[in-house]
Amino acid sequence: MSDPLLSVCQVFAGYTGRDVLRDLSLDVHKGAFVSVIGPNGHGKSTLLKCISGLLRTGSGSIRFSGDDVTGLAAPAMAALGLVHVPQGDMLFADMTVQENLMMGAYLTSDRAVVRRRLDEVHAILPRLADRRQQLARTLSGGERRMLAIGRGLMAGGRLTMFDEPSLGLAPVIIDQIYDVMTRLRESGRTIVLVEENAMRAARQSDRMYLLDNGSMAWQGNGEEFLARPEVIRSYLGG
Repeated sequence: MSDPLLSVCQVFAGYTGRDVLRDLSLDVHKGAFVSVIGPNGHGKSTLLKCISGLLRTGSGSIRFSGDDVTGLAAPAMAALGLVHVPQGDMLFADMTVQENLMMGAYLTSDRAVVRRRLDEVHAILPRLADRRQQLARTLSGGERRMLAIGRGLMAGGRLTMFDEPSLGLAPVIIDQIYDVMTRLRESGRTIVLVEENAMRAARQSDRMYLLDNGSMAWQGNGEEFLARPEVIRSYLGG
């Protein structure tokens, strides 16, 4: 097997002197769809913040594309091709859908590349094309989440991380979000998905990591997870 695109090794990290992540290690290979699952408040979002450079690790290391990137800040990680789509929307409310999408491509100077990415986003998220001149603040909750995803995709990147993109949405919108995730998986993109809906994530995942109190409680592929009801009951209350 080839070397991982992303490798997190024995990481400790947290806030105000309290570790949230404890001796955490995981790998993400190119083209894989990886899900990080676990109860709320057990370190999933903190992990993404460490990887993307929004939060410094206390100890341990992070390697991206073979290089040690431990301690690099978020702008440097973005320049290396790591895209982080955080929880919620975090949109520019008084900018149009199109303007918000273009903000995702701010590191790309090649206009042809930007145009191609925009066409790809419109193909995956056609509603954004229909709403391109609409202000972001006038969108529905589901449309805003789709726009946040689309803006992340406009960055291109070699690895895209989504932090609970279905959180707080109606079931019909969650179905649409997962349709998008399926298309991204089929396109060969490298994806890390943080998700509380473990059963839904398992159907997409090449690899799953279950966090419990900031430590690795279980890892395997989606089929293995679905075949382990004791894991689901013990950690997720299913």
